[in-house]
Amino acid sequence: MAGDLPTAPGGRRPAAPLPVPRLTTGLLLHGEYQGGGFTRPRYLARRGDGQVVQLTLLLHLVAESIDGVRDTGAIAHRVSDRYGREVSADNVDHLIEHKLRPMGITAPPDGDGNPVDAPRSDLLLALAGRRVLLRERQVARIARSLAWLHHPWVVAAVLTAAVALDVWLFALHGAMGPVLQVLDQPVLLLAVFGLTVVSLLFHEFGHASACHYGGARPGPIGCGLYVLWPSLYTDVTDVYRIGRAGRLRTDLGGVYFNVVFILGLAGGYALTGRPLFLAAVLVAHVEIVEQLMPVVRLDGYFILGDLAGVPDLFGKIRPTLLSMLPGRPVRPEVADLKRSARAVVTGWVLTMVPLLAAELGYVLWHLPRILSTAVRSLSVQAGDTLTAFSDGEFAAGAVGVIGAFTLLCPLVGGAYLAARAVARLLRRILARPAPRRRAHAASHRPKPTAPHAPAEQRPDPVRTLRRSS
Repeated sequence: MAGDLPTAPGGRRPAAPLPVPRLTTGLLLHGEYQGGGFTRPRYLARRGDGQVVQLTLLLHLVAESIDGVRDTGAIAHRVSDRYGREVSADNVDHLIEHKLRPMGITAPPDGDGNPVDAPRSDLLLALAGRRVLLRERQVARIARSLAWLHHPWVVAAVLTAAVALDVWLFALHGAMGPVLQVLDQPVLLLAVFGLTVVSLLFHEFGHASACHYGGARPGPIGCGLYVLWPSLYTDVTDVYRIGRAGRLRTDLGGVYFNVVFILGLAGGYALTGRPLFLAAVLVAHVEIVEQLMPVVRLDGYFILGDLAGVPDLFGKIRPTLLSMLPGRPVRPEVADLKRSARAVVTGWVLTMVPLLAAELGYVLWHLPRILSTAVRSLSVQAGDTLTAFSDGEFAAGAVGVIGAFTLLCPLVGGAYLAARAVARLLRRILARPAPRRRAHAASHRPKPTAPHAPAEQRPDPVRTLRRSS
């Protein structure tokens, strides 16, 4: 019959060729997550769409063996040698079909290689509307040129000079005097604002150069909307393939470059005697304190996560809270953590969740008053700005534009976050199947053949963007 397999000599049909799996387009395997707080090693892979997922050893070995040439039999032989246990071609096929493909690691047999149906993390407190400002090649050149600042002797000299400067500024000279002088002059206010913007970008150079100094490859630098404010970010996902010390250096690189920038501002004051440089120094100190807060995804969040060895603290909130309920078993997402890591995560959750809940409740309770005050202030600010421009006071008008922007930004950001929250809630409601239909599907779903290797846990999404607001 047409279409039948040809018959080999002796009357036997040859076995059907084994499938040759392919990885999705743009997939990068970062290797083992060094210094992790897990009881078993975790491995990281980054899809072409930028989503980073965690893999266990077996899944990593299978993904690493897929090159578009080997079939599942050859992959099984290679994985068995490295895994230390027998893995068959059927096992590999099962892992690809039920584990790697749903995560967007391997492409469908007839697909184009793009992980179209792969899940993505839909985090409410994530950076939205990202736009690239400096591409990877440009960032790499900047990082190489500034990496020498992370040499231990240079770091020690910078920190010593910074301590001496703070003693002089806050204990001897006084920090509020220059600020009061600047507040009375719109031109100086504009200059301080410009220096602050430059310091934010220089902060990102610190993350990128620290990433390069540690042996990892920094990604692009861009901007987006974080919570209610515009924010800069640096993509340093590659640091997860280096050790914990390199990750912490990258986490602290932005704040360290703020300190370097402060010394540069002090040099500007020494050369010119203008108080605007000292006012900018005070603003930079406030930025450092803000960055070290571990509540949202600023530098302090990543520092705490890397100290604990957990790349996604927000992803552990729900399983941690559920595991604390009486009579509930410990969730597997938490049970796989080392005792020290679990203690850090639990302490962070017990501190952060009430804090965020109280802040959100306060804002919602006073929301009508906040909105009416903000709209009234924005109207007054717009009128004063137009008057300043019409009178030829361009510096005062420019300060008014900045003030109007700071008033308008939380309103637009709040509306955007509210729309995202409602859309996310609607997607969950519409995607939830009816109980009867779900039970029927579960009762008729065939059970796949389990591989000889232990079952793999579903990976948590990882966001690794260091950002400054």
